[in-house]
Amino acid sequence: MAKETYTFAYGRGTKTFEYEADDILKVVRTENLPVLEDVRGAVLDAIRHPIGTKPLEGIIRPGDTVAFICNDPTRVANSEIFMPILVEEMNRLGVPDENMRIVFALGTHRAMTPEEMASEVGEDVARRIRHYNSISTVDEDFVYFGTTSRGTPVRINKHLCDVDHVILTGTIVHHYFSGYGGGRKAILPGCAAMETVRKNHSFMLEPSAGLGITIGNPCYEDQMEGVSLFARGRSLFLFNAILNAKHEFLSIFAGDWRLAHNEACRFVDRAYGCVIPKEADLVIASCGGYPKDINVYQMQKTMDNAACAVREGGVVVLLADCEEGSGSAKLEETFRRLVTPEAIRKELEENFQIGANKAYAVSRPQSKARFILVTRLDRELAKSMLFTAAVDTVEEALAIAKTYVGDRPSVILMPEGSLTVPRVG
Repeated sequence: MAKETYTFAYGRGTKTFEYEADDILKVVRTENLPVLEDVRGAVLDAIRHPIGTKPLEGIIRPGDTVAFICNDPTRVANSEIFMPILVEEMNRLGVPDENMRIVFALGTHRAMTPEEMASEVGEDVARRIRHYNSISTVDEDFVYFGTTSRGTPVRINKHLCDVDHVILTGTIVHHYFSGYGGGRKAILPGCAAMETVRKNHSFMLEPSAGLGITIGNPCYEDQMEGVSLFARGRSLFLFNAILNAKHEFLSIFAGDWRLAHNEACRFVDRAYGCVIPKEADLVIASCGGYPKDINVYQMQKTMDNAACAVREGGVVVLLADCEEGSGSAKLEETFRRLVTPEAIRKELEENFQIGANKAYAVSRPQSKARFILVTRLDRELAKSMLFTAAVDTVEEALAIAKTYVGDRPSVILMPEGSLTVPRVG
């Protein structure tokens, strides 16, 4: 049998392995769409011809104050490319540097270092524009805007509350329980208080909360309602990019934070969706490298995508470096204390906690298939998280996998696993 060589992203490097070409059902990749050759021109065109609202030059007045929301390092946004362009445009419209600020949408993630902030938006922008971490547990940093119909108290970072305009930046991918990233998520959960995030994310336990779902999705609808409470009487403007697996720009959507996001989501379905002939015995997937596999917290999103491609009782070999370990002490504690997926869900239903919810998210796809990690994650920690095995090489993982699915399993490869969402056609 002829073997082919494959190289998958892994952490800050790659892993290379061979596999029998005849057994490969499909290599699942993002749609081969043309990249934007003139990114600067595309950025300016998007904000000057926005969706559903006036262009920025019809909204911004000289001397206005502006807050940008930017991603933290767990998401690839290319902010260092577009932020200098946006800041320059603000200057052109009469907004001086001292009237601008950047708020990093951490959600419930750790605080960013000054070096990470500068890396995210570019050294020049970081030097010129004040910037802040939105740390969800610092209660005094949040302002109350009311409670949603589902009971979520909406508390948003104070640095977004005393400016004339808020510009939501970032990228959009599918999200395993909120439907899609981007859009309103820059604010909720990105710049929301811990209790706001906790209550909103508790709706992930409902069956209608899922990947690529907006209508009827309680998490998505609650986020939209929460941001609407904040947005009353405020100027919000969306700037979201869609990237390919090489982190190149495919498209940019700007304008009304609801309408532009809806249009962008349709593009995401086209770019990241992929038809497969059937669910495979074995899926070999990469998160796509750093930062998609920076820790278990981020890696989990690829688990959900890979679960779409594997048959019930099959095996997923997942390449995930996890240089920062689990990413959550609460995640680790929950697994060690409760042990089973059933116990984790039961406790969440009674007392939903951030971190513990990720334990549920990690265990959920494991109810369909076995997951074998190629990782540097601590072996005992991986075992406590119910992974079938954690090894150093793809070859070791495949040897273990074949004890469950035989020597000639049908195989689907997912080199861009954090992005691609397979579906049986």
